[in-house]
Amino acid sequence: MVANLPARRLRGAFAGLLLLGQIVPGIALAQSFTPAGGERGVVGPIAPVARDAPVFYQADQASYDRSTGIARLSGHVELWQADRVLLADTVTYDRRTGVAAAKGHVVLLEPGGQVVFSDYAELSDNMKNGVLKDLRATLQQGGKLAANGAERIDGRLNELSRVVYSTCPVCAAHPDRPPLWAIRARDAIQDLDHKRIEYRDAVIQIYGVPVFWLPYLTHPDPSEKRASGLLVPSIGYSKGLGAFVRIPYFWAIDGQQDATLTPVIATADGPGLEFQYRRAFNSGRLTVNGSVARYGDAAGANIDAIGNFAINDTWRWGFDLQRASSATYVRDFKIQNVSSVLTSRIYLEGFGQGAYARVDARFYQGLATSQDSSKLPFVLPRAEYDFVSRPDVLGGRLGVRTDAFNVMRDNGTDTERGRLSLNWARPFSGALGDLWSVTLHVDSAVYSARKFNDQPNYGSHGDVSSAQAMPSAAVMLRWPFSRDAGSWGTQVIEPIAQIILAPNGSNYITTRIPNEDSLDLTFTDANLFALNRFSGVDRLEGGPRANVALHGAWYSPAGTFDALVGEGFRLRRDNAFPIGSGLDGTRTDIVSHVSWSPNSFFDVTSRQRFDHSDLRLRYADALASVGNDRLRVFGGYIYSYNTPYGLYDNPPGQPVTMLPRNEVTAGASTHLGNFRLSGYLRQDIGLDKPVAAGFDAAWENSCLGVDLNFFRRYTSLNNDHGNTVILFQITFKTVGAFGFNAS
Repeated sequence: MVANLPARRLRGAFAGLLLLGQIVPGIALAQSFTPAGGERGVVGPIAPVARDAPVFYQADQASYDRSTGIARLSGHVELWQADRVLLADTVTYDRRTGVAAAKGHVVLLEPGGQVVFSDYAELSDNMKNGVLKDLRATLQQGGKLAANGAERIDGRLNELSRVVYSTCPVCAAHPDRPPLWAIRARDAIQDLDHKRIEYRDAVIQIYGVPVFWLPYLTHPDPSEKRASGLLVPSIGYSKGLGAFVRIPYFWAIDGQQDATLTPVIATADGPGLEFQYRRAFNSGRLTVNGSVARYGDAAGANIDAIGNFAINDTWRWGFDLQRASSATYVRDFKIQNVSSVLTSRIYLEGFGQGAYARVDARFYQGLATSQDSSKLPFVLPRAEYDFVSRPDVLGGRLGVRTDAFNVMRDNGTDTERGRLSLNWARPFSGALGDLWSVTLHVDSAVYSARKFNDQPNYGSHGDVSSAQAMPSAAVMLRWPFSRDAGSWGTQVIEPIAQIILAPNGSNYITTRIPNEDSLDLTFTDANLFALNRFSGVDRLEGGPRANVALHGAWYSPAGTFDALVGEGFRLRRDNAFPIGSGLDGTRTDIVSHVSWSPNSFFDVTSRQRFDHSDLRLRYADALASVGNDRLRVFGGYIYSYNTPYGLYDNPPGQPVTMLPRNEVTAGASTHLGNFRLSGYLRQDIGLDKPVAAGFDAAWENSCLGVDLNFFRRYTSLNNDHGNTVILFQITFKTVGAFGFNAS
């Protein structure tokens, strides 16, 4: 029990053990020896100590009065019993009462890691009961607890009087100064079993100045990550709810599941109840978020549930469930993380060596007034299988992708499709550093559709059955020329050329082929060399064609520069592409990208598309930033000749209404010590109107965080004519966050 102690200390410890063995029967005696030199020794137990054994101790001096039954220990006294250790300058033990009185630099080490300091302590019943004067305790996560006095009850409860709690460090130069924040209370109970601290008549102070009073306050002990109890309430104001307060209660049901219930009380609507339920299984996890409330003259609700479960090492299944009673309910009750389209699905998927399989069903709900939910599809079901082989005898890889789906709409086309795509690719290199790739590819699909003359197809027939296939062969050459510039780094010039041979495709104007997966089309350098520049296979690009580009890069110790410019050519026009897409002529638009990052102080990335005939800008997306953590300024620009989502709002062949997007974004951020500031502004320069603006100011140290966030949206969403959100939050480490938000 004692190792490498001076001889005087060792003899005191050994004598003390013998003496205490006479005082308290049943103590395990110790054995000692004196090695050569007689200056160092070791004391160790003969047998393991039982947890109910009274105490072991060591001290510089020990005496025992047989007439009074009192043992006195002094000088570096250490007593330990089971998992508790007591340190003090002097300890007096009364055998008749079983009370040990400790004075001077008293330290009590608890089994859970808590360390208690005191000027004076009287302990009994194996140090489980007692009283302490001028208690100071260090808790986990930097927690500090002080009280004028404390009473220990069965080692589980500490009843404290005149209590102060904080996680802020005490100034070493001025220890009498109050901490940045603290909770002061008339009395408190520290429940070591349930890991909670409960205060009565509590005052929250900032630099010793009272700012908030609560008749009752409780929070988990810093060592407890999950504990039942009330969480910090939040207050706010919104147009839909008026003034409101949220009072969350966290329920730690057991080690695998918990729930949070949050009543919402408002002046203009409600009341409501928000809830969250989480459960961990051996095979997966379940999370359910939702709410229910009185909303106007009716009831409103929403649910967002996610489940993921493993069947075995190959297969797993899961589901997402997202539904809401209305868009205005979600907006007014401030339901978080809700998009304009809610997606519900259930799926089964498997993973193999180079293979992936999945079966799912999907349902959608639109929450924007601009969306007609009756036009959103139901996918019942969708199945897909993907496989990529290992290299064959020719050095190529075969890829197989097949899928089938059934799409239904209340208002629109119902489509059934089966699809098979095969791809074989073989890369190789030439003797001059030239890099080649040969690809053989085929896409095929069969269709059956009802109400084909409705959206999104607007066909000339009601019910159709059709099929299509597109084989293609491609050869691609990349020939990088590299130059070693010594300390200037490496420079690369790389011509790229591609030839694609394929039969001419359909113009899709009078077609009977539905379009479900190729409604989104944006042509950039990212898909310049794609065999099919549509996003899916319901629209297939055909005809002989070629694509060329010049790629350049400069890699230096200071940074990198990378750029590409390219264009495509075809033998005949392809009417499958809509006007304005940059792909409908015999020449494509010119696409390019530039990225430059010479150092950590500056970087810029841009992607653009130009009309091939007059170099008029058709598309641009750029973002640049300059500065460091102390001050960084950024700017962005986005422009599109039209809105790609509107290309299929009208029947084929009709003129497309061009809706250009032309926006700039500018902002700055700074990080100085504990301060963080950032702000930005988005402006539609085509309409000369602001789009959105935001500002965030935060201060944080090891024990406190303060955050002020402002956001203003000038555009209308669900006919709200814009919205403003202000959020103010103060986070006290280990206690919780107090905040106010208005919108």
